[in-house]
Amino acid sequence: MESYLKKEDPGIYKFISQETLRQARNLELIASENFVSEAILEAQGSVLTNKYAEGYPGKRYYGGCEFYDQIENLAIERCKKLFACEHVNVQPHSGTQANMAVYFAVLNPGDTIMGMHLSHGGHLSHGHPTSFSGKYFKPVPISVGRKTELIDYREARHLALKHKPKLIVAGSSSYSRIIDWAKFRKISDEISAYLMADIAHYAGLIATGIYPSPVPYADFVTTTTHKTLRGPRGGIIMCKKNHAHLVDRMIFPGTQGGPLMHVITAKAVALGEALRPEFIDYQKQVLKNARTLAQALKEKGYRIVSGGTDCHMFLVDLRKQKVTGSEAEKVLDKAGITVNKNSIPHDSEKPFITSGIRIGTPAVTTRKMKEKEMLKIAEFIHLALSNRKDEKSLANLKKKVYEFTHRFPLYPERIKNG
Repeated sequence: MESYLKKEDPGIYKFISQETLRQARNLELIASENFVSEAILEAQGSVLTNKYAEGYPGKRYYGGCEFYDQIENLAIERCKKLFACEHVNVQPHSGTQANMAVYFAVLNPGDTIMGMHLSHGGHLSHGHPTSFSGKYFKPVPISVGRKTELIDYREARHLALKHKPKLIVAGSSSYSRIIDWAKFRKISDEISAYLMADIAHYAGLIATGIYPSPVPYADFVTTTTHKTLRGPRGGIIMCKKNHAHLVDRMIFPGTQGGPLMHVITAKAVALGEALRPEFIDYQKQVLKNARTLAQALKEKGYRIVSGGTDCHMFLVDLRKQKVTGSEAEKVLDKAGITVNKNSIPHDSEKPFITSGIRIGTPAVTTRKMKEKEMLKIAEFIHLALSNRKDEKSLANLKKKVYEFTHRFPLYPERIKNG
């Protein structure tokens, strides 16, 4: 197929081609990243980007939205079926904007919220002082135990009874263990607080029953549609029917204008893919791969935070190896391995330095890699970090990584045509 972009803007076309090649060659181990299908890429790059569709199906502020209504309704129905939830809003542009809408729907500026501390597994939008969530609301951070590195629900209850937050946020961006939604519900009920579950990282695992669902317990459930759900970048809000009007009104016109209908269409495609039986097998493999990779690194002398994982990701404490997370990220990149530096619980290093890295298996599992490949990836990581001062060794390792990933093609037609 002819490329209009190549003709109209060769510079941008070049960068996209280079990025396509980087994704295909590198080992993508960032827990929040994944590779979407060609169908999702096609949907998101469609003519649906041309239209304004402010409002909701059947109640738009613009004409010509007949097909947009059908698409959005389909996305909503697929999400309801996938997560067994009562009400869905598929318009949030991101997970953070989904969280923002929930906060402003039921809170007033200055109200107290409680969520996991950023370095203990939380997210910027769960009350961090540099985020809107920490500026507009009074945050009470939840920490994990120093020895167990697990959520201490007794301590969380103590904080809730002491500070009386109006909303409790349960969810994380780097907590590798099971979150007990029922315990958070019980704590919330004791103080008559709302409970919001942010499942951005666990959504795909939850949709397939591999990780517990918060839907029966939480007033609101927010998620992104990428990560384990393997869709386009965007957000979704699920809630009880009695909160539907509050949520919808706060997304539009409260915090957003026209919805990104090309992205909502891609969300619909992703949700359809997630309803297929093979998506369950995929999520099972994601978990197997994460546990295998964590154990393999553990056997090579790396400390895994909390000792292991119950999901798609885990944190590696690098203090024993005398390397910072920032340095490790750069070294691994030189070897064709992409990770992100990440604070570990009770980290003494600054957030831009960190003592650890976060590793996830959704993207490599999308490429059909299994347990045997995880053992090889652990070897690559160990070789890179062990030879981090040797540029020649890293360059040679990068060639081996490229040879390895070549066996698991990604977007081969795009690379061939690029």
